[in-house]
Amino acid sequence: MKAPVLVLVLLTACACGTSTTPASPARQARITWQNFHGVRLPLSDLDGPRVLDHDRAKGFSHTREGALLAALHIAIRASSQWGPAVFEPTITEQVVGPDADRLLEQARTQYEERRQEAGLPEGSPLGKAYVDEEAYRWQTYTRDAATVDIVSAGPDPRGTTVRASTRIQVVWQNGDWRVVAPLDGDWGTMATPLKSLDGYTRFEG
Repeated sequence: MKAPVLVLVLLTACACGTSTTPASPARQARITWQNFHGVRLPLSDLDGPRVLDHDRAKGFSHTREGALLAALHIAIRASSQWGPAVFEPTITEQVVGPDADRLLEQARTQYEERRQEAGLPEGSPLGKAYVDEEAYRWQTYTRDAATVDIVSAGPDPRGTTVRASTRIQVVWQNGDWRVVAPLDGDWGTMATPLKSLDGYTRFEG
């Protein structure tokens, strides 16, 4: 597994690392799970996403839990894996920062290279993902900005499970959370190999 081209994340009620504000109060959110092209993603009736349409996800609560869900759903959909009908509007509308254009450029290039290698029609998805979201760790959280590390696990060419932790930043803009594009549009700059889940909160369900 290449260090996450698909930065993949998840949610449970937080017990969290370093934070600049107190944890959100306990709430009785109902969590269900969606199969997104082979990736299990959590949906919350309180925290979002409230809008699911054509593989897009929008509408997250202005809370810690909403920020975590937004980091997960938006970052996944910004991957070239699902084709331009998904990654292009996701990056254009839900990714911000000085490197957002570079992220879009890299996604387009990567998509076209992989599509041609696989002999797929233009615009088609590249296939399912084989990555599990295992845990997360907060770095910071405020009402309008947050940073969280997400652990993704998947098989390497030998079939051995490997893990990486990807740091994702989100900001609250125009009534919803947005993902901040990684440095130079490359998620690899935000990912590090991981051997242990010590210090991380495991996702439930």
